[in-house]
Amino acid sequence: MKDIKKNPLSFQLKVDDFIPATADEKQSLVIMRESVGFWKDGFRRFRKNKIAMTSLAIVLFIIILCFIVPAFYPYKYEQQIKGSERLKPFEYSAVEMQMKENGEKVFPHLLGTDQNGRDYAIRVMVGGRVSMTVGIVASILILIIGSLYGAIAGYFGGTVDLVMMRIVDIIYTVPDVLIIILLAQTLKFPLRSLGEVPGFGWIQRLGPNMVSMFIVFALLYWVGMARIIRSQIMILKQNEYVTAARALGAGGKRIIGKHLITNCIGTLIVTTTLQIPSSIFTESFLSFLGLGVQAPMPSLGSLASAALNGFQTFPEKLFAPAFLIFIIILSFNLLGDGLRDAFDPKLKS
Repeated sequence: MKDIKKNPLSFQLKVDDFIPATADEKQSLVIMRESVGFWKDGFRRFRKNKIAMTSLAIVLFIIILCFIVPAFYPYKYEQQIKGSERLKPFEYSAVEMQMKENGEKVFPHLLGTDQNGRDYAIRVMVGGRVSMTVGIVASILILIIGSLYGAIAGYFGGTVDLVMMRIVDIIYTVPDVLIIILLAQTLKFPLRSLGEVPGFGWIQRLGPNMVSMFIVFALLYWVGMARIIRSQIMILKQNEYVTAARALGAGGKRIIGKHLITNCIGTLIVTTTLQIPSSIFTESFLSFLGLGVQAPMPSLGSLASAALNGFQTFPEKLFAPAFLIFIIILSFNLLGDGLRDAFDPKLKS
């Protein structure tokens, strides 16, 4: 083969071009992308989103501020300091000034005090903790109830789906504020008796309004989640792996829990993350109307409501809780948008 010479004026193919490639030459032409799973690919896309990462950092900072800092703060949210009523930020009362002159250390009131002489900064932090706790717990309740209800309706379909979705339509018409007021009045005395039982004192501190709010979240606010999961399940149940699971004898309970809901995890995470700011806003709105936690425990909505009376003299008393509500809701919304962009397969470019 090597002795064959090609005529430069002919169209004969060059024989050397058809010699089989070596193993090294084949390997140099192989270009493979790293194999990644759903979660790894989603988190990698999420880390590239600077707005979402900034929102996550802000949420973590607020969690530390509201849940950890109060444990080390020198004042308590219910502590009333005599002679320190209505102080401005970083202002000291006459008694505290005398203590400083005597060489004692007095921690400044970062946001001043309220009309009862309570440090306002710790009340804002505890109020943020209450609002975020309500938002997270309510979102978990909505996630559990809505996902199960929507999955059952979407999987069985037919008459079951028709009846369950008509119940959802009826629940949409129920006025939530009216139900909270009625439940608060109905549960007032039973909860007061339960709060006296050892280990259940936290129920009495929250008050009937807050407990009724949790009940309303569990009874009414899951309908949006149920509709989203139902639409996802109705699409997923047409896939081949669901047909194969039925052919192997799997029951509806196993198919829903093992195959369908697990394939909706991305949607569940995104929807729950976006539900948290909605729940926080609802709690703040109801607390602003006086339907929140029981005094002296603060909430961001109740702090904003109480600050309206002295807004012209002490505007910072309103700006502090309102600004924290704004930051929490904005951060969770941007975080939810980032998670949606990262974990929604339809948005992958």
